[in-house]
Amino acid sequence: MIILISVAALVSTFLGGMFALRFKDKLHLILGFSAGAIIGVAFFDLLPEAISLGGAHYSVSYITSIVALGFIAYTILDRFVFFHSHDQDEESAVRKMSERGILGAGSLSAHSLLDGVAMGLAFQVSAAVGVVVATAVLVHDFSDGINTVNMILKNSGTRAQAFKWLLIDALAPVLGVISTLFFSVSESTLGVILAIFTGFFLYIGASDLLPESHHSHPTAWTTFATVLGVAVLYTAIHFAGI
Repeated sequence: MIILISVAALVSTFLGGMFALRFKDKLHLILGFSAGAIIGVAFFDLLPEAISLGGAHYSVSYITSIVALGFIAYTILDRFVFFHSHDQDEESAVRKMSERGILGAGSLSAHSLLDGVAMGLAFQVSAAVGVVVATAVLVHDFSDGINTVNMILKNSGTRAQAFKWLLIDALAPVLGVISTLFFSVSESTLGVILAIFTGFFLYIGASDLLPESHHSHPTAWTTFATVLGVAVLYTAIHFAGI
């Protein structure tokens, strides 16, 4: 059963990415939706799970401090490692943008890997817990595929590069599930990891995707797309938890 669910996660992620590739001429709207979806995942999925899993060992303030640490760490990477410089030649600037896209897509793929790990560990607890976690993962995998493709395309990546990272992101949850056959992670450790990724996602959504979606495009429609992204993820996660 767990293998079938992991394959379903792969398919859902892949379809989301193909949707983004198919309608890349509407990239500003998809970026707006992606920003809302990533922020929604951070607030409604990752953060509650981090608090729930780490709550037995850490205070809420400690978990939120880890979130802030993740945000700051990603900011430092973005500003001082993958920064834009107007003094660079065009080729160097494009390379830096590509690196930023890889950083974002890599973070999303790592999150998908953790999704698979979470599913595998949940099924180790019980089938009932496993189904609940798997449902929560499946409902946002489609947007994960969209977000991964968008991170590459908006940073001067090619369609081929976006497709390669989509495949990586789609395979990640399957590999995560398989990996749990060989190890286990404590709930407290997983909670800290999820808190770090909450910070990563908040930065990607609010400081990267959201401003880019409004650039040279109608603010009203991109804002609507962002709100829609938040609403869709909230609704999906809410019903998945029932």
